[in-house]
Amino acid sequence: MKSDYIESNTILERIPDHLKQFIKPQNYDEYTAIDQAVWRFVMRKNITHLKNIAHASYLKGLDLTGISIDKIPNMYGMNRILKEIGWAAIAVDGFIPPSVFMEFQAYNVLVIASDIRQLDNMEYTPAPDIIHEAAGHAPIIANPEYAEYLRRFGEIGSKAISSAKDYDIYEAVRHLSIIKESADPNEQEILEVEKKIKNLIDSIDKPSEMSLIRNLHWWTVEYGLIGSLKTPKIYGAGLLSSIGESSWCLSESVEKITYTINAAYQNFDITKPQPRLYVTPDFAHLSYVLEEFANTMALRTGGLSSIQKLIESHALGTIELSTGIQVSGIFNNVISSGNKPVYFQTIGKTALSFRGKELINHGTSVHTSGFGSPIGKLKGINLAIEDMSPRDLKAYDIYESEIVELEFEGNITVKGQIITGIRNLQGKIILISFKNCSVHHNEIELFKPEWGQYDMAIGKNIISAFSGPGDLSSFNLITHELSNHSQNIKKSKQQESLENLYQNVRDLREKHQTSVSIMLDLFNQVVKNFTNEWLILIEMYELAQQLSHKTLSEKIIRHLEHIKQNFPKNRQLIDDGISIVQNTTNPR
Repeated sequence: MKSDYIESNTILERIPDHLKQFIKPQNYDEYTAIDQAVWRFVMRKNITHLKNIAHASYLKGLDLTGISIDKIPNMYGMNRILKEIGWAAIAVDGFIPPSVFMEFQAYNVLVIASDIRQLDNMEYTPAPDIIHEAAGHAPIIANPEYAEYLRRFGEIGSKAISSAKDYDIYEAVRHLSIIKESADPNEQEILEVEKKIKNLIDSIDKPSEMSLIRNLHWWTVEYGLIGSLKTPKIYGAGLLSSIGESSWCLSESVEKITYTINAAYQNFDITKPQPRLYVTPDFAHLSYVLEEFANTMALRTGGLSSIQKLIESHALGTIELSTGIQVSGIFNNVISSGNKPVYFQTIGKTALSFRGKELINHGTSVHTSGFGSPIGKLKGINLAIEDMSPRDLKAYDIYESEIVELEFEGNITVKGQIITGIRNLQGKIILISFKNCSVHHNEIELFKPEWGQYDMAIGKNIISAFSGPGDLSSFNLITHELSNHSQNIKKSKQQESLENLYQNVRDLREKHQTSVSIMLDLFNQVVKNFTNEWLILIEMYELAQQLSHKTLSEKIIRHLEHIKQNFPKNRQLIDDGISIVQNTTNPR
């Protein structure tokens, strides 16, 4: 990771390397004057509109997080302010995997997609952008109760187990958001990707933990309402950053439902406005539902179903046994008896750890070709190995250099010569190593003596299973490579000319050097070369009003009326822009 990617602080220094690979420079100088105008318009409209319908923490948070209304925030500047409330911000390229997004949250780091929406998608964009992230997420985290919910959500959500199809869906949704936000979207390609996403979703028989907790994230962090069902306020970033949907969401057209754990089973379409929303009575209730859901996760339930989830994921995961030993790898098999796991198996590189720290000589360089071990009690003995005293262990020949045959419940047999064992801090045996060892399940051979040393993890049951490794340093997790990068638009001369006009207007406003002659010249250029360009005219109308030049103001208004007739979809935006200017320059 190059040091120039981020300006570090005490919070960012805690981020592990496998997360840093997703960070990109913000490249602030690449924002055009059009981008700045889009930001300014959305923010001015939001402040005007949201002051009465957003949760009180939002407007307070804008001040606390140092987000300017007039220009796109520089993340380095934001970080200097965010650290005062215990958070930081980093830039990424559009969508990143949900587990990664949540893990950043667990480190109190706000993930910000540094791109900004196209002018045509001003009211709503399917792609994450800096308006959504910085203007939507950042202000609300100034509320301590909500900030802790966000952190805790990341901590739990990053451990959720995905299905093999979840990543395919993520890639397809990311691709769809990119092409929809492009300057010249291909409608046929959009239809094809939408069909692909639908087919992937329809093919899922049972939702994964990650898909369920992602739903909870969507209906709270992104699209949450708070208060009463009749008069809720907005706190979700998706609503706070959408000047179209923030108005529509509170209408009777949108169904309002009390927020409960049932929201985990309500899917969403990220490319469209939501027809129903969930209302939480307060921020504390969010944490209550989160803990309720966490109690259903393999992270807390353990057992046979937990390892089955890991097998179905085809991804790196970890199980923890009752002694605290953790086995991390890609799980590919479990043998069960009744409803209990009696033997598990990984494939490929595997690491053993205890309480998140890799056991010495039990990393992936040792366990290169998988790992398998029985689980449970010995047959006919009511005392588990982990609960045996030194005298008990010796009585059952579980002792250094002894040749022993251990028969576990579920007909798993381990026969070999004991080399040594490893104990945890409480004195319980967590691992026994054998030589000349064979392992069988009935007549099926699970381990052969010629394969070398056999290490047997000790535990009477699986108490937890989760996504990712027990010790982050055990595996090389620096493997991230985006299959679809946010599209860089190749600019035409006409586009460059338009950007220059926007920059001229911006310079006049910021330098307070406005003159009627310059304004008339800019107005004539816009009308002649960019007949339907409305946002720059709103900015020019503001300057004309400040000059109190009635003739120029009327000319701009007449042309804006002409645009409204030709492009009715922009009618409301134009009216809103005019209203904002009039209320600002002629306050009542």
